[in-house]
Amino acid sequence: MTQSTIQQKRIFLSSPHMSGNEQKYINEAFESNWIAPLGPNVDAFEKELAEYAGTKGAAALSSGTAAIHLALQLLDVKQNDKVFCSSLTFIASANPIVYQKAEPVFIDSEPDTWNMSPKALERALVDAKQQGNLPKAVIVVNLYGQSAKMDEIVSLCNQYRVPIIEDAAESIGSTYKGKKSGSFGKFGIYSFNGNKIITTSGGGMLVSDDEESLRKARFLATQARDSAMYYQHSQIGFNYRMSNILAGIGRAQLEVLDNRINARRLVFQRYEQALEQIEGLQFMPELEDTFSNRWLTTLTVNSEKLGFSPVDIINSLADVNIEARPVWKPLHLQPIFEGCKYYPHDEKVSISDHLFANGICLPSGSNMTIEEQERVINTILVTLSKK
Repeated sequence: MTQSTIQQKRIFLSSPHMSGNEQKYINEAFESNWIAPLGPNVDAFEKELAEYAGTKGAAALSSGTAAIHLALQLLDVKQNDKVFCSSLTFIASANPIVYQKAEPVFIDSEPDTWNMSPKALERALVDAKQQGNLPKAVIVVNLYGQSAKMDEIVSLCNQYRVPIIEDAAESIGSTYKGKKSGSFGKFGIYSFNGNKIITTSGGGMLVSDDEESLRKARFLATQARDSAMYYQHSQIGFNYRMSNILAGIGRAQLEVLDNRINARRLVFQRYEQALEQIEGLQFMPELEDTFSNRWLTTLTVNSEKLGFSPVDIINSLADVNIEARPVWKPLHLQPIFEGCKYYPHDEKVSISDHLFANGICLPSGSNMTIEEQERVINTILVTLSKK
């Protein structure tokens, strides 16, 4: 570690940003002794989040991963079933497919949103139809806050009668043609992990217009305990419910969500204004008629034009105690999923491979100061000036 690294305060990629009102809800939980899972904060958080998302209901859970897992359970995904999933995403989007002993099939991104390619999805659905083995579900991920091309994807899935699970872990508060991210599929999921735009430290939410399915989700998430005076169980359940304390944190965070989105979009705008004139840097686009929460500011680096690779820039930032990362490594390239079927955007072009090879995520926290952001920008400019 260099002396400059030691001396300068660390700038994180996306650190928690508390509102100051969390303690009120936590104190209410302590004063009423609602410490264990469930309680008034859980009920209120579900109601408030569903209202925000524009869905009929919500189930507060221990993680976004748990929400995807329960969605697959509710769709009766079983061993040897196929589930289509975006490839350019964090592995939590696909792990629950394996929990169910089903087979993931990965779908490439497209350049306009970096999200699931309708072209690739259509080819995959045509093949599955011809083979008489349509997927039980399609998991569509909205990457870094940007909604996928939902009109095209919903139309295709409706045509083949395949339900959608919309992974909005990174896109809470984003919209597509005026409708909230997470509200398009049979099920939507949100994550409140520590690095997300709002956080409960750990937690997630399953949302849907199907209130009966949400009732079943809550049942499964509380160990599938039957309605009896003793502990009776007729099916396998899970310990997936959110605690009343964490739900209280979530309620306070939800109150400031729109402010946090505005702050992240300002961070993006400052980066764009400072760096967009550099030939060889290209920011993640925002599709027309969509509104991204800009959870993370991401861009691609043309190494041939700049003379520097994404890794060079990430290392330069690390040298001055600034955290930056590559974009997600596509799931079809992960060792654990070796051999799984993959449909690229074009038969000869894989967009997600290109984005992984050339993409960078910059520090984007809503609590970043302008001075901290200038440190990031100046470090990048100094690095690129050394060509």
